[in-house]
Amino acid sequence: MGNEARTGGLPRSAVVVAPRPSSAGRRWSAQRLRDARDGYLFILPWLLGFILWTAGPMIASVFISLSEWRIITTPRFVGIANFVALLHDKQIALSLYNSAFYVVFGVPTHLLIALLAALLVNVDLRGIAVYRTLYFVPSLTPVVANALLWLTIFNTDFGLANYLLTVLGLPPVQWLSDPRIAKDSLIVMSWWGMGAQMVILLAGLRGIPVHLYDAAAIDGAGWWSRFRHVTLPMLSPAIFFNLIIALIGAFQVFTQAYVMTSGGPDNATLFYVYYLYQVAFQSFDMGYASAMAWLFFVIILGFTLLQFRASRRWVFYEADVPR
Repeated sequence: MGNEARTGGLPRSAVVVAPRPSSAGRRWSAQRLRDARDGYLFILPWLLGFILWTAGPMIASVFISLSEWRIITTPRFVGIANFVALLHDKQIALSLYNSAFYVVFGVPTHLLIALLAALLVNVDLRGIAVYRTLYFVPSLTPVVANALLWLTIFNTDFGLANYLLTVLGLPPVQWLSDPRIAKDSLIVMSWWGMGAQMVILLAGLRGIPVHLYDAAAIDGAGWWSRFRHVTLPMLSPAIFFNLIIALIGAFQVFTQAYVMTSGGPDNATLFYVYYLYQVAFQSFDMGYASAMAWLFFVIILGFTLLQFRASRRWVFYEADVPR
């Protein structure tokens, strides 16, 4: 009776007693804590670098964008005046147009040439690794070196481009001096660095199961049908990845215009980032430049999110196939 009273009127056998944490469990918890501590210690250098050199400056630029600050003067809070001024700056509209032109015409052609190169080297022939290397090496060349190389190629008097035109009986072209074709010349130059995209697409091509082509051939599909209904769908994740990276990189084009044209001729290559550089490091208007940077961040973020949303209609993943 006394035992039942102590157990709430239930027999002792019916009472479930919670087990005490074992020493093994305590040791396991301590081990997990040590592992977590070691993990955070390993990523601490990167974390500090991210806070000091990326997140910190980004947060500071928010406050700077709301101020009038020319480096040598004391920052003065002006609210959204810098953002309002962006709406009335004709150079902003021009630089956005130049950047959009470079993106719209440069990114698709760049990816198309990378895809063609990947298809060309996606063969099992003796010595094909040499050709893959030759296609890839230019993408490893620093951007400034590439710009200087193409500055020589596009030279009006002794450049290789005009020499080839002369051999073909065509008149020379003012590649970087004509406002009508200056941006096109920089787009042609960008094709030179398609090696990184080619390698990613080549890896995607090598990963496509051969039996899919065999099944399509048995069904009577020709080479175009196999390419359209097998190669492109299976390669769409790699194409999508390259598209996002190329889109962000094209919006941020700067070095080519800085080294080769200085934004000219007649502001034909005054890209947005180059104009931001002029405002920040030539006019030293850091408040206005920070507002420009945040506007550009919103634009790139919007285009990237738009691409992710549109990818649901054309990007194919193997995990989407019901098993």
